[in-house]
Amino acid sequence: MGKNESQPDFTKNLVKRFLASIQHALKGIKIGLVKELNMKIHLVATIIVIGAGFILKISTTEWIILVLCIGFVFSAELLNTAVELIADFISPAQHPDIGKIKDIAAGAVLIAAIVSVITGILIFWPYLKMYFTISVYTE
Repeated sequence: MGKNESQPDFTKNLVKRFLASIQHALKGIKIGLVKELNMKIHLVATIIVIGAGFILKISTTEWIILVLCIGFVFSAELLNTAVELIADFISPAQHPDIGKIKDIAAGAVLIAAIVSVITGILIFWPYLKMYFTISVYTE
């Protein structure tokens, strides 16, 4: 059998493995959304931000920045959830070092969320100022 004859099988298996990995990733996202309260909070915030973006007609660049922030927060939250699950599996009983690990992972999510909120304020403030004719400086 020549090199070219096995190519369709290799490609078929590669596609199957790729689709299986996407399926596992989507399952992980679903677990995060179903089991984690903070993921639900982030989802609600995301819906509000996307709605505001459409209403206020933000620029393409601003959309890109918002999408990156949303992805940043969701990724951090999912990684935090994975760290918590691993830590609980390794040490079901409370342990000070496991607590530190969980706190550090939660801190990463907090940083992602704070940076994203600040970014959102910087993006939306000028639009809201115009939309509601709010003046930063009073005369």
